[in-house]
Amino acid sequence: MSLHLDRIDWMPSPPLAPDDGPIDLAHLRRMTLGNAGLEREVLTMFSAQVAGLAGMFTSLAADTPTLLHTLKGSARAIGAFAVADAASRLESLIRCGADPAEALSGLSDALLEARTAIDTILQRS
Repeated sequence: MSLHLDRIDWMPSPPLAPDDGPIDLAHLRRMTLGNAGLEREVLTMFSAQVAGLAGMFTSLAADTPTLLHTLKGSARAIGAFAVADAASRLESLIRCGADPAEALSGLSDALLEARTAIDTILQRS
């Protein structure tokens, strides 16, 4: 009995979780109970919070870990999980006394992506 084997080209699998970009829109909709006005309101508040906090992280003041913890919670609430993860990494590094330079850069990048996405979302609505 001979086996006939054909080569099958590799095909990438879809992601296990949808990648909505910097903001997980499905999560945001769940958290706001599908209320579009509330979505806009919380995105606007988050964007304002980020604008107020962003410059404070570079100075690494004594209250920076607390501010990062607050940012992490806010980011998770709106589905900005990359921001939450970056804030968590930076918070941990600061608390253990490690060099936070790379994590600070990562947080800055995540914040920029999230704010750009939020601006786009707000302009569409």
